[in-house]
Amino acid sequence: MSSNRFASHYPPGYASAAGGMALRDYHEFFSGAGTYAMPARGSLTRLAAVAYDAEAKHRAGRFSIVSSLFGKLLFAVAVSAVFLFAAQNAVAEARLKDIADFEGIRDNVLMGYGLVVGLNGTGDKLKNNEFTSQSLIAFLERQGVNTRGTELKSKNVAAVTVTATMPPFSRGGSRINVTVSAMGDARSLQGGTLLATALYGADGNVYVVAQGSISIDGYEAGGGGTTVTKGVPTNGFIANGGIVEKEINFALNTLPSLNIALRNPDILTAKYVTEAINKHLGVDAAQMLDPDTIHLRVPIDFKGRTADLLADIEQLPVKTDQIAKVVIDEASGTVVMGENVRIDTVAVAQGNLIVRVEDNTQVSQPGAFAPESAQTATVTNANVSIEEGKSKLAILHHGTTLRELVAGLNALGVGPRDLITILQTIKTAGALQAEVISK
Repeated sequence: MSSNRFASHYPPGYASAAGGMALRDYHEFFSGAGTYAMPARGSLTRLAAVAYDAEAKHRAGRFSIVSSLFGKLLFAVAVSAVFLFAAQNAVAEARLKDIADFEGIRDNVLMGYGLVVGLNGTGDKLKNNEFTSQSLIAFLERQGVNTRGTELKSKNVAAVTVTATMPPFSRGGSRINVTVSAMGDARSLQGGTLLATALYGADGNVYVVAQGSISIDGYEAGGGGTTVTKGVPTNGFIANGGIVEKEINFALNTLPSLNIALRNPDILTAKYVTEAINKHLGVDAAQMLDPDTIHLRVPIDFKGRTADLLADIEQLPVKTDQIAKVVIDEASGTVVMGENVRIDTVAVAQGNLIVRVEDNTQVSQPGAFAPESAQTATVTNANVSIEEGKSKLAILHHGTTLRELVAGLNALGVGPRDLITILQTIKTAGALQAEVISK
């Protein structure tokens, strides 16, 4: 919008009397119009603020009419919002923060290599772990101790990997938890102390330094040739054992736009998220790029306050949708089915066929008049029996819901293992309208 167009919206003489201030405010407010999301009619708040100037008396009558209409409009919008909110609550919804991640707000994985000392004879065997021996020699040399050419036999040292996850926006001096895991043949890290260890990010820079006493979830005890082990004593953690030394610079408030990534990509859910954000902000700031990504342009009213914008929209209730899935875990016999699972008309019969083979061993003794060469012999008799359970036939009609499907299969008396076979067979017959995922 040019300066002339801006001035033309006001009565004659306004531009000459207060034009400098108005144009300055206008250019300051709309300087990012090409990048930020703009309301359909501009910012009513800012434009109304500059309306009170030397021409106020000239526009008093017109402004009162506009104010009255604007008040009625706000009342109508408020009433509509109440009914809309009630309608949204009638369906199952999730908060935006629970189904999506904001670009740039993420954890950072760190890793390092260090030494644990103070173990009670449960450390690495130095002759079997050359890296532990070299690390110990290097550490001692940094402390001014020369051990070159000597044979180290310590059993109280273990080489470990140290890992940590640094939360977003961690500041220098803040503390995070670290995890310690043995690399060599150490039996336990119980009672050990991690020496100062630098933790590196993917870019090779040091972000955290970790040190402290290790706590483990298990233990190992033994005596007299018997060993008892609980948990994994070669894994441990240090609560608040890492100190952030370098911050990750990320200026959230200066972002003119960012992406929202759905944790469970779905094109309909992405559409719902886009509509909910735009309806809440009153401006077309969100645009669906694909089933996983929504691009969000920061509205001009939130310029320089992107964090406030995210705090404003992350509580929005959003309808969610997913494709029909059946997840089968063959190892544990677990079956999980989504709400949208449907089947076509199909008849299911389930019966248990049990084949039992029994071997009976009997000893045959020679009779009273048997020849002298006769000997006692072992004879095995095999008995084979077949049992077939009473099978039932159930008809599942077209469009059967998850509740009806489970009720029908329960009527057959099927267990989880049989349920896995039935679902896979129905899918093979083309009657199961869902994606079957086997783990």
